[in-house]
Amino acid sequence: MTSKATFALGCFWGPDEFFSQIPGVLSTTVGYSGGTTEHPNYEDIGDHTETIEIGFDPGIVSYEKLLDLFWREHDPTYKAKTQYKSAIFTHDEKQFEAATKSRDERQGFSSTPIVTEIRPAGVFTKAEEYHQKYLRKNRGAVC
Repeated sequence: MTSKATFALGCFWGPDEFFSQIPGVLSTTVGYSGGTTEHPNYEDIGDHTETIEIGFDPGIVSYEKLLDLFWREHDPTYKAKTQYKSAIFTHDEKQFEAATKSRDERQGFSSTPIVTEIRPAGVFTKAEEYHQKYLRKNRGAVC
């Protein structure tokens, strides 16, 4: 059975490469989430955030493990503009509770407030094909 996790942690190229190498992650797709702009794209992202959608096998890697990796892979206290903000888009109540619990635990170790938004996933719009696996296709590129 495949489950889904949707995270935003800055530029989507790096997280795409990182999460695609985790055992149990079956697929990664970069795109845009969290906004109201119809048909967002890289040239007109509107109020959306660069996001990675992860398909994973929960029998191999848990959602909680993916959350742990999410927190470690970026600075959740950095207030970025909407395009690059930190967010967790949850797909059910269990994910929402796990995400909230993990944020609250992390906050206990930080003197700076965590600004990561946690909210139900809405529409995910796949980014243009040239953004998919961008760092693999463009060795030496950086976010």
